[in-house]
Amino acid sequence: MRVFVTGASGWIGSAVVPELIGAGHQVVGLARSDASAAALAEAGAEVRRGTLDDLDTLREAAAESDGVIHLAFKHDIAFSGGFEDAADADRRAIDTFGEVLSGSDRPFVIASGTLGLAPGQVATEQDGQASGPVGGHWAAGPAKRLANAHATVALADRGVRSSVVRLPPTVHGDGDHGFMATVVSIAREKGVSGYIGDGANRWPAVHRSDAAHLFRLALESAPAGSTLHAIADQGVPIRAVAEVIGRHLGLPVASVSPDDAAGHFTWLAAFLAMDSPVSSAYTRELLGWQPTGPGLLDDLDKGHYFAAPSV
Repeated sequence: MRVFVTGASGWIGSAVVPELIGAGHQVVGLARSDASAAALAEAGAEVRRGTLDDLDTLREAAAESDGVIHLAFKHDIAFSGGFEDAADADRRAIDTFGEVLSGSDRPFVIASGTLGLAPGQVATEQDGQASGPVGGHWAAGPAKRLANAHATVALADRGVRSSVVRLPPTVHGDGDHGFMATVVSIAREKGVSGYIGDGANRWPAVHRSDAAHLFRLALESAPAGSTLHAIADQGVPIRAVAEVIGRHLGLPVASVSPDDAAGHFTWLAAFLAMDSPVSSAYTRELLGWQPTGPGLLDDLDKGHYFAAPSV
């Protein structure tokens, strides 16, 4: 297939592109900078210059493709107070792709998340599927992103082979600058590897290579309207994560009270306090996906998260 990929040079996208090319697909990647364009060209992809706000560019690229994988999200503004704006831009892109692909039975795969699906319970692919207004414990921005996933699933009724791949908060691997890298950085800065409360709350995780493989399987064979979970580790206790970090950095491991969590972990505190185990049993059975990369604790033990920060 000729596949248009947004976010093609990002953390997930830069693993998805070689996964697709290695399976014989032709990739057209959206690039908003010279550096992204160069990285895509080096990976063997065709470059389409533009941004997530260039709806005409998205429309044209999708029309020329046999399928679309939408990975781009404005994380830079999402985590600096603009999550609603980021979710709105995401929705405009999804609607644009939906218009182009409607009635074609072509695949359309988007990335979404698992945090907050079923707090304190093991979330499954069937959770978070209510089509009505999203509220409750959901903040406005994340609620909008969940609604975007609902809109994507609904495209199945318009003749699009749509699917949603939900990612855990930790998609780990060498080169990760996300949540795990931030937790390591905070431990180094504070001089203690902390966890909130008793640290029994669980985070799901997946290695980047395994996530990329699932995106390819979704593109190739996911049934229309599928929701899939890219989850290898169902739930790793945060205290276990803190213990590995403390051992590698030579720091004490200690509990941080919930009242002090925001001061210690800053913006990450609310996420780090969640107990969000997630199952991928349905996904594995449906598509035959079997994670082969290292688990989160094993990956942390490889040491690449603890290399001295560049000056």
